Amino acid sequence: MVLLVLLQYNEASAQTLDEIADKNVAAMGGKEKLVALKSVRKLGNMNVQGADVSITVVQAQDKGIRTDFSVMNTENYVIITPTKGWAFMPVYGQTSPEEFAADQQKAEAFTIDPAGPFLNYKERGIALELLGKETVDGAENFKIKATYKNGSVVNYFVDTKTFRVNKLTYKTFTRGSEAETFASFTDYKQDKNGYWFAYSMTNPIGQADYASIEANVVVDDNIFKAN
Repeated sequence: MVLLVLLQYNEASAQTLDEIADKNVAAMGGKEKLVALKSVRKLGNMNVQGADVSITVVQAQDKGIRTDFSVMNTENYVIITPTKGWAFMPVYGQTSPEEFAADQQKAEAFTIDPAGPFLNYKERGIALELLGKETVDGAENFKIKATYKNGSVVNYFVDTKTFRVNKLTYKTFTRGSEAETFASFTDYKQDKNGYWFAYSMTNPIGQADYASIEANVVVDDNIFKAN
């Protein structure tokens, strides 16, 4: 009898998780559109300790993500690909790109995917676990743990009303030191093609506000190589 109850509970949990995943996909534009989402380009500004920094983010499915920062007359970038990562920050005195350690690259690799973890997650080898509910900035959220094929773990906080991601947390690694970091997302808007994007993102560095976000732009693969 106990085993039967546990099986029924697990089945109900899986169904609930699938329902949340499906509603998130619908809230971001729908399955058909997200399957077709191959690249995204974001242009905006980031407030870092009171200074405005010009920022460009380009994501290309299965290829990489590149973030460019223009600050204090320097051009800086961070690149993450499925196998490598680099940072080049002349604003901090760097004279050449520095390659990420393997654990740091692995932790950040999930950011490459422009569609998010909930689209066809089982087929893509992403394990999801519903951990209950938590309040984020006054809003009730489902807390969902995502374990990616490379072993990295990200906690997603999905709004129980909008079914869009309000926040995510994960462990990052810098020079061998482990720390938990986060990103929060607000100001969701729908573009002319039906995609929904968060036009404001906050992380420990600062707040980025995007003036434009374009889907399925042409991306030169060479931008994901350190130069």
